[in-house]
Amino acid sequence: MTSADNSDAADRPTSLSTPVSAGIVAALVGFTSSFAVVLTGLRAVGASPAEAASGLSALCLTQAVGMMWLARRYRQPITLAWSTPDAALLAGTGVVVGGWPAAVGAFVTVGLMIVLTGLWPRLGALVSRIPVPLAQAMLAGVLLPLCSAPVVALAGSPEHVAPVVLVWLVVLRFSTRWAVPAAFAAAAVIIAADVIGSATSIAASDLVPRIDWTIPHWTWQATVGIAVPLYIVTMASQNIPGTSVMASFGYRIPWRASMTVTGTGTVLGAFAGGHTINLAAISAALSASPSAHPDPNRRWVAAFSAGCSFSVLALLATALATLVAASPAGVVETVAGLALLGTLAASLFGALQHASDREATVLTFLVAASGLTFVGIGSAFWALIVGLAVRAILRRQSPALPVSDATG
Repeated sequence: MTSADNSDAADRPTSLSTPVSAGIVAALVGFTSSFAVVLTGLRAVGASPAEAASGLSALCLTQAVGMMWLARRYRQPITLAWSTPDAALLAGTGVVVGGWPAAVGAFVTVGLMIVLTGLWPRLGALVSRIPVPLAQAMLAGVLLPLCSAPVVALAGSPEHVAPVVLVWLVVLRFSTRWAVPAAFAAAAVIIAADVIGSATSIAASDLVPRIDWTIPHWTWQATVGIAVPLYIVTMASQNIPGTSVMASFGYRIPWRASMTVTGTGTVLGAFAGGHTINLAAISAALSASPSAHPDPNRRWVAAFSAGCSFSVLALLATALATLVAASPAGVVETVAGLALLGTLAASLFGALQHASDREATVLTFLVAASGLTFVGIGSAFWALIVGLAVRAILRRQSPALPVSDATG
């Protein structure tokens, strides 16, 4: 072996360890910062603790397999994720007509719609015509009650909630990325102490990974109230931004393949309780940036590594769900609310940055935040309908002002 060969051999572990570690970090951050939101959303639409844990495991497994295949096939750092905004939307929707099986049927419908988007570009074009401010306002309204949870919980149980918020705030001062995982670590310590102090026992069988299958049932209320808003939020806040993030690093996402993989994964995972998987945005930046590897052609290893990490994390879903179920009131809600603050801020900014649409976006926000249910359909759908109607009326009746009038 020549000296050049020795040099290459010495460099090879270093060049590989960077994308591998980047993928592991992306998986850990993505999982710990939002799994509580996923469990909260699934429980809100009728899942039992076991079914919610099964859904979390299914999401980990489907996105793991999907991103490993896409990264390997296209040699790109294509990172997948569950949709945290979708989970928040579920938390704000509540149980629909038909209960948990109807929610599962809605998840299957969303997956089929995502596959159809990849095969029929006009459907994606139709979704892109929905004004972004309205979609963002709908999402912000859904998020508001969840992000208010830490405030309510702090007043009701300060001894349990205050340490979580304090840890989050201190870590946030130094690292935005690790603030929510640190808050969850603090919550885990509090939950463990509470379980030990109350002499509550957790059976070993409750920690063993398991999959609970659900036969889907379709109701028009679930289709309109869950499937349609989930699809819109998935496309507008996840898939489209995800392609933009990847483009900023010089990668062109294989759109049809990505939609087919994520849509199929959503359909398969739905039977086990998972809601939606999609292209990642924040995690994509962790895997696709130069910090993952100087060579763009080697960054796909980071996404593949993230997929491997999620397949391992799937084994922890049942234990974590058991821990969450045993938590004192308000602790998990606090972690979930803190995890969504950044998304809420981004949604509010996107909703209000265009002055011409502010009346429509504010009404969209208020209807979504109200939590109303009408004819069995939740507030997210009605918020979008109200926003579109108000926007159409105001734009039809209000001619554009001259520049001097608009500014003077």
